[in-house]
Amino acid sequence: MVTAKRRRGRPPKDKEGYNETKEALIRAGLEILTEKGFVSSSIDEVLKKVSIPKGSFYHYFSSKEEFGKLLLERYISFFANKLKKHLHNEALTPLNRLQAFIADASNKMEEYDFKRGCLIGNMGQEMSVIPESFREQLKEGFELWQDLIAGALQAAQETGEINSNIDCRMMAQVFWTGWEGAVMRARIEESTEPLSQFSLFFLNCLSC
Repeated sequence: MVTAKRRRGRPPKDKEGYNETKEALIRAGLEILTEKGFVSSSIDEVLKKVSIPKGSFYHYFSSKEEFGKLLLERYISFFANKLKKHLHNEALTPLNRLQAFIADASNKMEEYDFKRGCLIGNMGQEMSVIPESFREQLKEGFELWQDLIAGALQAAQETGEINSNIDCRMMAQVFWTGWEGAVMRARIEESTEPLSQFSLFFLNCLSC
């Protein structure tokens, strides 16, 4: 007879309590990792934020790597929904939808005193020192977001807002490459000016 290995920590007795604690850990993890990245963030910081003993963490997640992968999955989905909220808003023209997203994202950075960045961007910069298992997930996240931007640009072409000769998929990739760089510089300078400069440049390119 094989005895299952007991996981560390004492979990809540009820499923509802289990889920609440797990969600609290995920929220705390997202807050910390969007500020500090994966490598510089510690499990102890997450646990302190939600006030649970260290041993309990391993009842919910087998390792920091598993925890990080779930956080990345949640963040990618959260940000995709944020994009859809703006880019599928039929009350605005397609190009104005993109501008609304840019304005909202800029305001959020300012609201959090430029401490929080993009989790994908943070972890992408750490790729040489984080587990290789994150690479495919990071690529898939960017591709999902790029598809949403490409769809908005294609809609803008259909309404005549931007040049009909533009390769929308390529420009969507250019957008995220430039945007991530602008986010990093905005955090360094504690200013939305890098976001504004990049956005103006990108939008002007659409009419070339």
